[in-house]
Amino acid sequence: MKALNSHESSSMFLKCNPRHRFSLTEIRVTCLHEQSASTSELSRYPVKAKGIVIGSGWAGLGAAYAMTSAGMDVTVLDSAPNPGGLSTAWRSSAGRVLEPGIKGFWYQYVNIFSLVRDLGVEDAFTPWTQSSFYSTEGLQVTSPIFQDFPRLPTPLGSFIYTHPQFQRLPVADRLTALPLIQAMLEYNLDEETYERYDTMSARELFRSAGVSGRLYKEFLEPMLLVTLFSPGERLSAAAALDALYFFVLQHQACFDVRWVIVYAEDGSKEVWEADAIVFAVGVTAMQRIVASSPVLASCPQFAGFSNLGGIDVMAVRMWLDKKVVLRTPSNVLVGFDSGIGGTLFDLNALQREYAQEEGSVLELDFYNASALLPLSDQEIQDRALSLYLPKCISGFQDNCKVEDASILRFRSSVTAFSPGSRKHMPEVKSDLQGVMICGDWIRQAPGLPQGLSQEKAYVTGLQAGNSAAEYCKLRPVIGVERVEADEPHVVALREVVRAGRALAAA
Repeated sequence: MKALNSHESSSMFLKCNPRHRFSLTEIRVTCLHEQSASTSELSRYPVKAKGIVIGSGWAGLGAAYAMTSAGMDVTVLDSAPNPGGLSTAWRSSAGRVLEPGIKGFWYQYVNIFSLVRDLGVEDAFTPWTQSSFYSTEGLQVTSPIFQDFPRLPTPLGSFIYTHPQFQRLPVADRLTALPLIQAMLEYNLDEETYERYDTMSARELFRSAGVSGRLYKEFLEPMLLVTLFSPGERLSAAAALDALYFFVLQHQACFDVRWVIVYAEDGSKEVWEADAIVFAVGVTAMQRIVASSPVLASCPQFAGFSNLGGIDVMAVRMWLDKKVVLRTPSNVLVGFDSGIGGTLFDLNALQREYAQEEGSVLELDFYNASALLPLSDQEIQDRALSLYLPKCISGFQDNCKVEDASILRFRSSVTAFSPGSRKHMPEVKSDLQGVMICGDWIRQAPGLPQGLSQEKAYVTGLQAGNSAAEYCKLRPVIGVERVEADEPHVVALREVVRAGRALAAA
C-alpha cells in the first residue's frame, strides 16, 4: 500500500462483488487541493470532494453526516440491504419486527440525543425506565430512575438511592467496592497508567482491591456482562473502569436508560472513486476486509487488527399465547449459564408495535453466548421457558405456548476489550493519509465516550467525518458535545491522586 502526501494527485478506488463483499483492490489517496489554498479559493473549487464510508451503523452514519455537512459528496456502503448495522431492524416474512438485540440509550448519550432533537424526530425513545437484576436465586436489585431524586454528590446519591432496592446483597459486601474509587480516579491520568491497567484483567483488579466475592458474582460481573459483554477474567481492567467511571463517578443520573422505538429502512450501490475513505465497521468485519486486501494487509497497523477479538451474541424473541407480567420493562439475568450475561425485555411495554398484542412479546438477549450458539432453536426456547423466565416472572408457568419465535446468532459480532487489546486499537486517523477509522472499538481520549456504546460509535463517526473533511481542505461544521464535566470533588480527588503519584515517583 502506498500512502501519498497531500501534494500528490491520485484516487482511491473500491469495488464490491455482486454479493456485496467489499474488496479493497487499490488505495491511492489524494487531497484535491494544495496545502496553501485559502478558504476563499476552496469555496470556488468547482468539484466536490468525494468520500466513501464503509459501514452504515451509528459510526458510519455519523461520519457521513459530518462529511456531507462540511460539503463533501459521500457514498455509504454496507454489506446488508438495510442501513443501521447492529442497531437496525427489519421485518420477517410474517411481517414481524426483528432486531439484533435491544439497544439502550443512556443518560450521557448527549450527542445522539442532540442529533435526534436537531432532526426533529418526535417520540424516538421510551421514557426513562427501571431495570431489575435477577440471579438464579431471584430478584437481586431494582435500579431507580436517579434523575427523579435530588442530586447528591457522586457516588453518594447512587449509593443512598439504591440501598433500599437491594434484596439480598449485604451492605458490608457493597462497601468493599470503595477501594475501586482510587482506581477510577487514576487509571486514565496518562497513557502509561491506562496501558498498565489495560494489561491486567478486571477480575485481577477487583481481587487486588479487596472486592468481596459475593459483590463480584452478584453485581459487578453481571454489570460487565451486559455492558461490555465479557466476564471479568476476559476483560481489560481499563475497559471495566471506563464503564464503572461513567456509572459511578460521572454523575448521579448516568445510569438512567431508555430505549429506541423507531427504525430505518433500505439502501445500496456498485463502483466508487473517492478522495477520502472512512472504515466504519466492527472488528471482525475489518479483519475480513484486511484479509481480502493485500494492500491493507501490508500496512502494519491494519495487519495488527488480527490480534483483536469478538464476542458471540444471541437475540431471542418470543411471541407467547398468554400475557405475563414483568416487574420492570428491562431486566438483567446472570448466573443461569456460567459466564453468560442476559437481558430480558417486555416489548409490550417498550414498543408501540406490540402494545396491543393479546399475548406477551419477550426479548432475551445473551452476551458472551458461545456455549448457547450450537443449541437448536427448540432447545433455546425450552431453556428460556424452564430456566430463565420462571425466576423473573411471578407465577410464570412453563405451559405458556410459544406461538412464534426468532432466534438470531451473531458470531464475534461485538468487540472484546480483552487484557492488552488497547495497543492494537487505532485512533480515528489511521496510519494512511486520507483513511479514517471509527466505531466503538476505536481508542478514545479521556472525557469522550468509552467502551461499547452507540454514543461512542456515533462520536467517533463524527470525528472521522470531520478528519476526512479537513484532509480535503474543508471546514468541519459538526461539533462533538462532551458529557457534563466532573463534579468539583471528583476533580479535586483526581488532582490529589496525581500529586501523590508525582511525589512517590520523585
